[in-house]
Amino acid sequence: MTKPYLRSLLIVIILAVLATGIWYTSRTEAVSVTMYTVSPGPVESTVANTRVGTIKACRRTMLAPTMGGEVARLNVREGDRVEPGQILLEIWNQDLKAQLRLAEAQKTASQLKSQEVCKMAAGSERELNRLRKLQQAKLVAEEQVDVMQTDFEVKQAACAAAQATVAVSTEQIDVAASALERTIVRAPFQGIVAEANAELGEYVTPSPLGIQTLPAIDLLDLSCLYVSAPIDEVDAPPIATGMKACVSLDAYPERRCNGTVRRIAPYVLDREKQARTVEVEVVLSEPEDVADLLPGYSADIEIILDSRDNVLRIPTEAVLEGDQVLLYVPATGILQSRTFEAGLSNWNYTEVRSGLAAGDRIVVSIGREGVAAGVRVVPEQDPEP
Repeated sequence: MTKPYLRSLLIVIILAVLATGIWYTSRTEAVSVTMYTVSPGPVESTVANTRVGTIKACRRTMLAPTMGGEVARLNVREGDRVEPGQILLEIWNQDLKAQLRLAEAQKTASQLKSQEVCKMAAGSERELNRLRKLQQAKLVAEEQVDVMQTDFEVKQAACAAAQATVAVSTEQIDVAASALERTIVRAPFQGIVAEANAELGEYVTPSPLGIQTLPAIDLLDLSCLYVSAPIDEVDAPPIATGMKACVSLDAYPERRCNGTVRRIAPYVLDREKQARTVEVEVVLSEPEDVADLLPGYSADIEIILDSRDNVLRIPTEAVLEGDQVLLYVPATGILQSRTFEAGLSNWNYTEVRSGLAAGDRIVVSIGREGVAAGVRVVPEQDPEP
């Protein structure tokens, strides 16, 4: 073997060692990433509120007497459960009760007077019939019959007048009872007393026109609760009453998905010019959903526009712009950019119609430093699907 050939071979070996050293020293370390294995499951298309919503009672009424007066009876305290028609509060009304008793006594007197007069009219009618029979037998004069006819008609008219007096007395009782009822506050429905802003002996008045004051009794029906929340005007058109919805609360970890859209406001709120919204109400009627809720809780709604079961899905947080994901290639350990066709999507999952297969592994931690297509990675444990 000639010396030039040995010299060339030695140069090649040295260059190879140098190249290997340069590659080894310059290569980047593998990045640790969180991955998700593409698998089937349910996916829903949803719309969520833009700002926090509020739990409200389906029925809430601010009760107060329709006339001013001193509180004579206060039968409830805050937190009491009441039944429909139950007397909650009564202002001093002894004068009105006396007027009612007077009207009832006057009706009794009118009824007795009516009975007396009408019985006299009935007796006069019987006497008139006897005289007519005697007249037919030529036993009495016609003048006697005429006199009795007049007497009967007078007493008959007196009977009708007495009966009309009874009717007037009945109306007077209704007037007195109505005036008395204005001093009494009754529960219009079954509920819980939220506030009682009155005390015995205290003077209460109804709210003046245009000036809102504290109600004497604030009554809530907690058997039915709903969430009122704003939806961005862009997301509002597909929403329809009757759609299913989920409710999430800061006070409780679990989602409540038995809600139903019951109302969509017929107008757009423009309190903030750059964020116009439509108010949407989602009612919760299942007992287990409303058992531990209180009006005033903050809540978010997620209205289900469409849903599909057992379709391939991936976490929405793993999707890059242009419906792309970072696919892990096990043979090389290098990430590869992959475009897929997306279907239904929400904050949690996005449906995969094509471009990915069950079992493919994609990167979820796309915001981690160094994660990009062409980078060698080390998979961490996959998150639970």
